[in-house]
Amino acid sequence: MDTRQDELRRDLDATLQARKELGKEYESELVDSFLTRLESRMDARLDARVKRQASERMDDYEPEHRHRPHRSGWGSGRPGSRLAVISLAFAIPLTAIASNPEGGGLTGLLACWAGITGVNLAAAFADRRARADRMDREDRRPRGDWD
Repeated sequence: MDTRQDELRRDLDATLQARKELGKEYESELVDSFLTRLESRMDARLDARVKRQASERMDDYEPEHRHRPHRSGWGSGRPGSRLAVISLAFAIPLTAIASNPEGGGLTGLLACWAGITGVNLAAAFADRRARADRMDREDRRPRGDWD
């Protein structure tokens, strides 16, 4: 902080010395030049302060999903997609067992696929609800001047 004040003081002294040497006719140009330099220094300090405060606020309110890249599809790692792959893998032997006349025939096959469909629908709705709850929490976060 002292070095900034020292620079400003030297700049003002240089402007005053130039006024003494050049005379009163250059006074307005010298003052304008000094004020322009002062304004640019103040702008630079203000910009640095705003950037620092903005980054602090972003660190305070960083949503969870910004830390992880968003992936979708079969290999996304989301619980619903894993369940879909696992249920399809189990559906093959379950279909063979359920469609066997000893396993229930058509009724067993329908019951098997109704169960598989029900489990997948329940997981999809749970995943959807979890995403909606997460978005609601983000909407409830405190809003500041920069939002």
